[in-house]
Amino acid sequence: MTYKRILLKLSGEALMGEKQHGIDSKRLTQYAEDIKKVVNEGIEVAVVIGGGNIFRGVEAEASGIDRVQGDYMGMLATVINAMALQSMFEKQGMYTRLMSGLKMEQVCEPFIRRRAIRHLEKGRVVIFGAGIGNPYFTTDSTASLRAIEIEADVVLKGTRVDGVYSEDPEKNPDAERFSNISFQEAYEKNLNIMDMTAFTLCQENNLPIIVFDMNTPGNLQKIVAGEEVGTLIQ
Repeated sequence: MTYKRILLKLSGEALMGEKQHGIDSKRLTQYAEDIKKVVNEGIEVAVVIGGGNIFRGVEAEASGIDRVQGDYMGMLATVINAMALQSMFEKQGMYTRLMSGLKMEQVCEPFIRRRAIRHLEKGRVVIFGAGIGNPYFTTDSTASLRAIEIEADVVLKGTRVDGVYSEDPEKNPDAERFSNISFQEAYEKNLNIMDMTAFTLCQENNLPIIVFDMNTPGNLQKIVAGEEVGTLIQ
């Protein structure tokens, strides 16, 4: 296997599947099945999930909600998604731990770096909820920071497109797709891969990012086996 320990970043919107909001059980099941195959091959897996299918903190101000309050509401939304993932993972027979950036003793462990690493070493899938526990930071930033803290080999950003393009491929079918690109090139081309905080964290810590289509079954397994899937940023 190319990677021993991975951090998988999933968007909350991805969990909607064909629905307009909430969680699609079919999509949840597919993700769990794909992750189980990777875990069965001895890969240590950590997951960060967004909350956009329930609530987006950055959109709170438009409705008159204080931005900081809205961000905390968004963090709680990620915990709901994380609990759904945990339930489905365990239904598939995986051992899991849910760790939170906010204290919620009844449903999550607090995030403690050494404990998270120990869970991974024991073969448990670790799910990080509630972001980093502070407002103004996205779940992309959470993914980058947690990946660095747990010494992951790579950040895998699972999306609904098969990589990074010069433009939005859903708007421009002639957009150029990159198979491999440097952090500097991505910055110069102003490619919208992650928010700048998350992107800079990965660049400064030499942590590669792979953007790939998580909705295609088997792609995750191909990546950890070293096949060229999606776009590699390094």
